[in-house]
Amino acid sequence: MYREETARAYAKLIIRTGVNLQKGQLAILNAPIENAEFARMVLEEAYRAGARDVLLRYFDDKASRLRYQYAHEDALTNVPAWKYTPIEEYAKAGAAYICIESDDPDAFFGIDSERLGKGMNAEARAKKPFQRIFDKNEIQWTVVAAAGRDWAKKVFPGVDEQWAIQKLWDAIYHTTRMDTPDPQKAWAEHSASLRQHCDFLNASGITRLHLENSLGTNLEIGLIPGAIWAGGSEKTVGGIEFEANMPTEEVFTAPHREKVNGKVVSTLPLNYQGVLIEDFWFVFRDGLIVEYGARQGKAALDQIFQDENCRRLGEIALVPYDSLVRQAQILFYSTLFDENASCHMALGSAYTSSVAGGEKMSLAEKEQIGLNEAYSHIDFMFGSRDLRITGYTEDGREIPLFRDGNWVSLEKEIFA
Repeated sequence: MYREETARAYAKLIIRTGVNLQKGQLAILNAPIENAEFARMVLEEAYRAGARDVLLRYFDDKASRLRYQYAHEDALTNVPAWKYTPIEEYAKAGAAYICIESDDPDAFFGIDSERLGKGMNAEARAKKPFQRIFDKNEIQWTVVAAAGRDWAKKVFPGVDEQWAIQKLWDAIYHTTRMDTPDPQKAWAEHSASLRQHCDFLNASGITRLHLENSLGTNLEIGLIPGAIWAGGSEKTVGGIEFEANMPTEEVFTAPHREKVNGKVVSTLPLNYQGVLIEDFWFVFRDGLIVEYGARQGKAALDQIFQDENCRRLGEIALVPYDSLVRQAQILFYSTLFDENASCHMALGSAYTSSVAGGEKMSLAEKEQIGLNEAYSHIDFMFGSRDLRITGYTEDGREIPLFRDGNWVSLEKEIFA
């Protein structure tokens, strides 16, 4: 189903560049049971890189579906804290974290949306302490993908199953730069390019963005004073470099939780925990979503918005329409990929790294400066071929950032 030599090289890239595993470090590996063979390759590469030990945890969408279908509601809504204790303790001990995704976009289709929403919100609350370790970049972490049978059939419907799986592997390899002569070098160069955009934005003095396109998006986003734009490789608080997502094409920061006004229209489906939400839109007033709708999956939005802070934004990310992922001309039905084919936003929690000293702030301090806190962080895509993004500085200067869906020549605008 995949070329073993390439798969092993991909596993090496995940360990050496993705989490940049250090000799003697612990590691946590979450993997779909369907991809056990590939997971073992990643496991072996971790040990080859000098891992002291690796905690391997398999997950299974089909088993999860049965649980949401049959488990007692009390079990779904009262998730014990100890469920996530093992990985939390490993993370507290400095373990690097690798998550291999291979989601079936229709995994939970037909499951009662209220049961599903309550269960998923409870899971998000239970694992929040573990999630905070990521948010603060206390450890290296990376999210990557492996081709799965049901996922491949969704992306390439009506064709031979084995062909579809191989085509999906090929797409994963292409978007993670595995088809270049030296993938690790290609990633270093790509990260450097993204950081150039971040350097420009951080020096620009932009405090407000205006987004608009012909689909109906017309949105003003105020930024937190001193908000930090980031993209490409990240660093832990201890200075170890890593790639949080592979692929990645974005530069991002945190909007002010109370300074978002107007309408945004999605341009790609959102696969939220196995439920597909399509053709949806939001209207914001003073940062809060006050109206919303969807052609399909609105009930899932209803459940997401039970946490009121998920009605606010935690991220705005800029991605060129002609990104490497978009050039693949595939709808992946996976946020990991589709968010890198389009400018996107996130409902819910902001990354504390988006403001200086954010990782040390209390909840009250975050709210005071405009940094949103929630149980979830849910990306959705709004980028289009005709998207225009304009930045405005405190003194009223207008800086064109995107025209026709892509970056403009930024340096001439600021540094001429």
